[in-house]
Amino acid sequence: MTDGFVHRVLAQVEVSFSNSMIEAFWRSLRHQWLYLHSLESFTQLAQLIDFYVREHNIQMPHYAFVGQTPDEVYFNQADRVRDGLTAARRQARRARRAANRDESCRVCGPPPTPQSVSVIHAVANAPPRLQNVPGRGSARAT
Repeated sequence: MTDGFVHRVLAQVEVSFSNSMIEAFWRSLRHQWLYLHSLESFTQLAQLIDFYVREHNIQMPHYAFVGQTPDEVYFNQADRVRDGLTAARRQARRARRAANRDESCRVCGPPPTPQSVSVIHAVANAPPRLQNVPGRGSARAT
């Protein structure tokens, strides 16, 4: 403000001295937690903040940490958690594929044969059929 004007400074991304990450944390704390509770005293405020910080670090998975909590990343448990999630995802995918293969469609019946597919394709791509309309003397497509 040396020239008499107020300059707005925005938080910078990917800069080690920027405080944008802590600002985002406090915004989340306010909007997701504090604004939802009636604050009667400073003691209650301190308890709510303490609870949120504990849950934030221990329970809440974070997108930036690929679904891991800050404690898991900080205490070097990230590899174990990531490997466990990868194994669980593969197992779930295998189970889903097996269930889908075993399930038969009760509406459609058996899968179409190559002959029925060619007939359906020929009918779908056939040109419109001309039909005489009585009293008009001309033909129209149906």
